[in-house]
Amino acid sequence: MSFVRRFGFALLAPVIAVLIAMLATSVVISLSGSDSTVGDFWSIILAKPQDRIMVNIVNQTSMIYLSAVAAAIGFRMGLFNIGVEGQYLLASYTAATFAGAALLPGAVNVLATLVIAMAVGAVWSGIAGILRTTRGVSEVISTIMLNSIAAILVGYLLDKYGLHGGNQVRTKALPESSQLSGWLPFERPDGPIWTLGLLAVLVGVGFWVLLNKTRFGFDLRATGLSQTAAVASGIKVNRMVLISMLLSGAVAGLIWMPAYFGAAHTYGTTFQAGLGFTGIAVALLGRNQPVGMIFGAVLFAFLTAQSNSLTLQTDISPSIVQITQGVAVLAVVIAYELVRRYRIRLEQRTVAAARTAPAQEVTA
Repeated sequence: MSFVRRFGFALLAPVIAVLIAMLATSVVISLSGSDSTVGDFWSIILAKPQDRIMVNIVNQTSMIYLSAVAAAIGFRMGLFNIGVEGQYLLASYTAATFAGAALLPGAVNVLATLVIAMAVGAVWSGIAGILRTTRGVSEVISTIMLNSIAAILVGYLLDKYGLHGGNQVRTKALPESSQLSGWLPFERPDGPIWTLGLLAVLVGVGFWVLLNKTRFGFDLRATGLSQTAAVASGIKVNRMVLISMLLSGAVAGLIWMPAYFGAAHTYGTTFQAGLGFTGIAVALLGRNQPVGMIFGAVLFAFLTAQSNSLTLQTDISPSIVQITQGVAVLAVVIAYELVRRYRIRLEQRTVAAARTAPAQEVTA
């Protein structure tokens, strides 16, 4: 099969899923009784983004992509790490507390903070990995519980040791010597693209290399396809499970770091929750492939950023975009299966045609 055809098949399922999601969203808007029409909604969502929204899309894409990679590492192993949310929550608080203490100068403080964020995320996900390998506890159950524990733990620590001001509480501010503002592609009021958005590029490349160019990546994919076959071929599944959970948690710990060093500079009301669950959806949409998840992350960031204009120009809630995102994730699972079956049938026809062609020539 030619490269063009393979590329077309790879895009077909996501395109079908997005079209179904758009149709479902249009139906919901029509039935909602809103004064605004379906045309108003899509004209706003599909309009060319303003400069500041373009910057916001790029920044959000970097964090969503990191979250998607964290989830995808588990998925490729056959693990459902639903605890990405709790892992990056605890890692973000710990990293912000360390960075705000300014124990190290400038860039050294940045590097040390990133290491701490990865370590905390890995340790927190490692608990689920240990429970899975030693006690057989489902990682789905354990990571859901760890999400709740992380939220309670961070809330307690922030309230006890944070800086209180009015109704708000936060960690100490990041010193100016460690702040990384980023690049200004447009005017200064439009905001910068965060420097640590590059982490998403590095992690994406590293994930591709890990999967396709290393023995560990081969074992990861083999175990994800069939643990029985993996055991028969000598792969130590329990060790793979634990390492995969540690890697997934380490990447999860980086999710909020671009925003922290680029704009937030403190953990408190500036923290953006929910990216862990968004990453799981994007990983599914991108089929856990490094390139596929880029398109998924851009799509989710684009829809979220564009939906903010709905409040000003229509009476449609921005939350309607979540229907689009949710239906797209559900539809893509079915679309991938339909495309796979169609592709197999097409290949079978091609092989059958190739076998009959020489026989016809001999007969002639």
